[in-house]
Amino acid sequence: MADERIEIDTGTGELLCEIRDRVAIITLNRPEARNSLSDYLTPALRRMIKQCGEDPNVGALLITGAGTAFCAGGDVKGMGNNSSKKEVAFEERVADLQTKQRTLTGALVAVRKPTIAALPGPAAGAGMALALACDIRIASESAIMSTGYARIGLTGDYGIAWLLTRLVGTSRARELMFLSERIDARRCEALGLVNRVVHDAELREAAFALAKSLAEGPSIALARIKDNLDHAISCNFLDSMDQEAENMVRSARTTDHKEAVRAFIDKRKPSFVGH
Repeated sequence: MADERIEIDTGTGELLCEIRDRVAIITLNRPEARNSLSDYLTPALRRMIKQCGEDPNVGALLITGAGTAFCAGGDVKGMGNNSSKKEVAFEERVADLQTKQRTLTGALVAVRKPTIAALPGPAAGAGMALALACDIRIASESAIMSTGYARIGLTGDYGIAWLLTRLVGTSRARELMFLSERIDARRCEALGLVNRVVHDAELREAAFALAKSLAEGPSIALARIKDNLDHAISCNFLDSMDQEAENMVRSARTTDHKEAVRAFIDKRKPSFVGH
């Protein structure tokens, strides 16, 4: 059915989720706080990333923010209240954060489906890491990015050092982390932090169209493309080619590949089935 929408209960009004044309649209919904992470929003986001990542009816994930922000990261005002909380042992706090990281951006990177971040406005701190953990980022002209951590005397979390270094290189990553400057959308595009910049009014439509086109794609091939690209980061050239050979032969045996060849010959759009 065209344009079918299925609302998903996230357990909180601070996170919205719907499946539309095989795209899971996950919307951070705290516009009054620039969609900063919270004790309600973040656990729900973890659940939705896992649930949608595993759902065979979802072909792509689109993460965005309500209002005029993507995600401002952690709640800085709330950080000031931590001093009044019961003191937790260092090792326990480290273990807790490690688990939180692995189940948020770690889980997002591990999703074997295309993931897209649509930025209507600021993405800062952990919010920037969330955007960088997606495969593709599309930003409005009003969007900005900032690592933000150094400004409040922190070092960074949720994989931002790893993600930044691989996207922009070690020199730029240091600049962005040390200075915590606000980087406008066009410079973000030039640096490789975002893939595309569109007019503010066009963002949601353009991001959904991109996500829908990927959701309609050959899911097995796209998953193995992600495997190849992830593997290429940490291996040598020959090892990378060896894995590409295995995945190429596997994908050549799929129904989707045969359908794509027939569609090419028939000069029509292929209809992929995921096997």
